[in-house]
Amino acid sequence: MNTEKGAVRVQVSFEGGKITAVKLLQQPNHPQTTAAVPKLIAATLEAQSADVDTVSGATLTSDAYRESLQAAIDAKGA
Repeated sequence: MNTEKGAVRVQVSFEGGKITAVKLLQQPNHPQTTAAVPKLIAATLEAQSADVDTVSGATLTSDAYRESLQAAIDAKGA
């Protein structure tokens, strides 16, 4: 997913259908993104889905993260 600040690409690891890890393969080099990523990953591991809240101050990154995450989850099921 591309944003005006740069691309966001997510890789998801699964074990037995459970999300065990999330890695950002690509993200904007921006302080708000850097601060938001750990929060987004933690929320994903807790929610076990792409249904995570937007991180304040990082709306574009949060939206792109959710979209890329959902695509990775969908691809796993394909």
